[in-house]
Amino acid sequence: MSKKIYCTASFKPKAGKDKELFKVLQSLEPNSLREEGCIQYVVTRKVASPFAEGVSFPIVFHEVWADKESFETHCQRREISDFFEIHCLGEAGLVEDYNVCVYSDEPEE
Repeated sequence: MSKKIYCTASFKPKAGKDKELFKVLQSLEPNSLREEGCIQYVVTRKVASPFAEGVSFPIVFHEVWADKESFETHCQRREISDFFEIHCLGEAGLVEDYNVCVYSDEPEE
């Protein structure tokens, strides 16, 4: 069975901060991609399509990690914890709201 962890991290920028937040999140990609256990780490922005009209935050990270330990080590890296402290929790940050979820492709059994 796979031990992979799939993370979806969604961000709602504060008004007028879309481009700035996207650039800040893009700056996290290079170092994260170098981490042991990182399989995929890419920030994306929502685009219009008549075939996908769901509701979501406009900026989303799609991450795949080799295992839970790799993901949790990543989350504790200073660059990542600083981002959340400054931009998600800090009053002057770029993020109005966010949602981070992790998933497994293994059955519960």
